[in-house]
Amino acid sequence: MKKILFILSFVFVAVLGYGQQERQYTQFMYNKLSFNPGYAGSFDAASLTGIYRNQWIGLDGAPKSVTVSFDTPLKNKRVGVGLNLHTNKIGITNTVTVDGSYAYRIKMGAGTLGIGLQASIRYFSNDYSDPRLVATQDIGTDGGIPDSQTSKYVPNFGAGLFYSTEKFYAGVSAPRLLDNNIDFSSLDPKEGREARHIYAMTGILLKMTEKIQLQPQVLFKFVSNAPLDADLNLNLIFDERFTVGASYRLGGDDDSAGESVDLIASAYLTRSLLFGLSYDITMSGLKQANSGSIEAIVKYNFGGMPEDIINPRFF
Repeated sequence: MKKILFILSFVFVAVLGYGQQERQYTQFMYNKLSFNPGYAGSFDAASLTGIYRNQWIGLDGAPKSVTVSFDTPLKNKRVGVGLNLHTNKIGITNTVTVDGSYAYRIKMGAGTLGIGLQASIRYFSNDYSDPRLVATQDIGTDGGIPDSQTSKYVPNFGAGLFYSTEKFYAGVSAPRLLDNNIDFSSLDPKEGREARHIYAMTGILLKMTEKIQLQPQVLFKFVSNAPLDADLNLNLIFDERFTVGASYRLGGDDDSAGESVDLIASAYLTRSLLFGLSYDITMSGLKQANSGSIEAIVKYNFGGMPEDIINPRFF
């Protein structure tokens, strides 16, 4: 059964032009630079973030991702720069992506608008010699299917807008605008191509008591020829240090009520160091073949949190 699911997942990856290609993050609220270059420099000091995600635990060939992200403001906080390094493995496919971001920040009303540009290079590698690949006949008889490891580099660019105040944020972005050919076969008349992803996110911070704040937020994901995807999140923040919350992710299949329900918990261990964990409970048909998804995040804010900034870590 696991081998069959592995092959199905590989087939899904092989037709990348028709669905969600990019990595997904349950703790997107701490990882906005991965979605929007306009976010670069939004925090008042340099920030370093590391994320590990193991999706659909127990399912052979399921996605595993690692992300390292850094951004910092420059020139009196009017300019922000950022760098993302992503690695992702799914089935026989490995990708490594490096994104460089630049944002020009403009004061607008009670907040700041970041106008961001992003340049990226992505390395694709498929290992067609993986022993888990099975077929009814020798794949060597089909000239359209490679029989060894193949790879290619694909450049791209994108843009984004990100507006934030002390208690509100909203952004829209398209990090990869070019629909590059990512097919490894020159014989296939129907090329696999990168799908353009458009992200929209927003959130607000509501004061409940002196010690408790409520933070609803949402991340929408739009991809051509795929259903609308979204993460709907609600967090409770205690003493501006501890956060617990839950998210509902749209998607899944026709017989499910969504892709997953996600549990989130994080804490500032020091004034500079944040640690967070999340666990996704699968709701789609894949729930019979996996034990959910787990994600861990570590975020370090250089210089701590400025005393005169309210809740800078949330926006």
